[in-house]
Amino acid sequence: MSDPTILFENNHQEEKEEEKQEAKLAIKSGAGVVIEVEKLADRYEASYKLPMSEGGATIHVDEVASRLAGFYEKLRRVIDWKEEHLIRRTAVERVLKRRLVTEISGLKINPGLEAKGMAEPLVLELVRAGHLPNDEIPKSRIRLVEEVLEKYIYILQNAPWSANHIPRNFKKKINFYNWLLEIAACEIEEVLDPPIKQKALISFMVNSLNSQIKVIPSGVMDENEKRIQVIIAVHRTLFHLDGASTSYHLFEYYYPEWTKPSVQIIDQAAKNIFYLWEQTEGHLSHPLSGEFFKLAERYDSLYLVLGDVLDNLNKEGEPVLPALSKKKRLKELVKDAYDKRLATLKGRLFRAAIYSTLSIFVAGGFSLFIIEVPVAKLFYGSFSLFAIAVDILVPSILMFALVALIKPPAKSNFKKVMDGVLKIVFPTTQGDAYEINASPKKRPIFSLIINFFYLVGSIFSLGLIFAVFYYAKIPPTSLFLDTLNVAVIVFAALVIKQRAKELTVEEKTSFWEFFIDMLSIPVAKIGQWLANKWKEYNVVSVFFTVLIDTPFMTLVDFVEGWSSFLKRKRGEIY
Repeated sequence: MSDPTILFENNHQEEKEEEKQEAKLAIKSGAGVVIEVEKLADRYEASYKLPMSEGGATIHVDEVASRLAGFYEKLRRVIDWKEEHLIRRTAVERVLKRRLVTEISGLKINPGLEAKGMAEPLVLELVRAGHLPNDEIPKSRIRLVEEVLEKYIYILQNAPWSANHIPRNFKKKINFYNWLLEIAACEIEEVLDPPIKQKALISFMVNSLNSQIKVIPSGVMDENEKRIQVIIAVHRTLFHLDGASTSYHLFEYYYPEWTKPSVQIIDQAAKNIFYLWEQTEGHLSHPLSGEFFKLAERYDSLYLVLGDVLDNLNKEGEPVLPALSKKKRLKELVKDAYDKRLATLKGRLFRAAIYSTLSIFVAGGFSLFIIEVPVAKLFYGSFSLFAIAVDILVPSILMFALVALIKPPAKSNFKKVMDGVLKIVFPTTQGDAYEINASPKKRPIFSLIINFFYLVGSIFSLGLIFAVFYYAKIPPTSLFLDTLNVAVIVFAALVIKQRAKELTVEEKTSFWEFFIDMLSIPVAKIGQWLANKWKEYNVVSVFFTVLIDTPFMTLVDFVEGWSSFLKRKRGEIY
């Protein structure tokens, strides 16, 4: 006798398939959504049809050790503040750098280095720290992580170190190792938690913008470079992916079969790795990358909301294509998705304000008592309590104020989002065209005046910051350091402000905001330069990770072993 539940599910599935076929017919007749949106919808739907479990045993870690490791990760998050979507990837990087410290430090590559002994401890550490759910990740993925590590260890061991174009000085070697391990960390994260929907939406936006962008004058940029710049801009705006994630996806662009490469492909990548590094860095710093970024930033909200619409439809089990084909229903879905993302945006901004402020406060206190106070006492005798308070509190309050003052988009923004999403789903026969001028008309006198005012703004802003610390009687040894620290803080705050524009289609700047930008942007540019320079000389951070993480993770391993021992002994009592 047939199970009525199964019959109901089969009938319901048949009805859904019929509705889907009707929607496809509507598309072909010109009455429904475009074929590209249909493909995007299919990829979203496919991600929800993946089995919840791959079968077999799952990874389990001890709960006591997990709480201890989770507590440590929360402390790291305060001390080493990162944006929410980068936290897990950063944790993978830390593990890799800690376990490959001899390679990071520029010493001779260990010919006996193997991935087999690294993969399982790495995954276990991520589960313990709460970056991956306990008892849900199949053990089979450890082997996938091992395969990823094998590729990058092979590259490290077989790169053409004797060639003329290799990085010869210590700093460049460190930067190369970091770049390669960051790419490896990106791939490991994707193996453990595949971003199927994220990649689908990125690909959709890249294809959409690439077909609409025209770089003038004709011939100044070839089609391949244009597409690469669109890829970079979409990565930076749609999901705020950093340089490491973008570099990894460019790596996939160069080698489409990189996730399952042949031996020949891996060998070819190893031989060309320094050229690939230089080429990738060149794409990321292209002179027109800012123009592509501005254009992608203006329209990323439309694609984010469309992705949320598809997400919500699949979660609710509603047939996707029939819902998209009806404008009235689509408008309801867009409104719901927009409101939900706006609510989460406010929450994310609040968390960013809290964590970034705590991070600045802790870093400021550490710098003050470990470096500034001893140096001041050595040369000037004392560091007053008022000066200490100003030294710590002013940067923290500034960070919180800059982030807290970020405003959500105006009410009029919703209509622009609605119109934009409808235009993507039901485009007119003539699509929009966006021009990027690679050779704008030069106006020397006008540029000279603008640069003069920019310089005045820079001097005034830095002078104001310097004056605050000077009149608080901060010792001269700390004045310069504190001023540069504020520049980095302003840069970080403006990055968060940039992230807050994810729903904004067309930004309107008030006179007050224009005035704030005039003072803050020059300082932020200095902070950006300092932040990038620090990344180049991050040998200290590598060894800090080793010195702090290694003892703590040894303690966590001991606690887990001890807990397992006690559980075994408890099981013997019956």
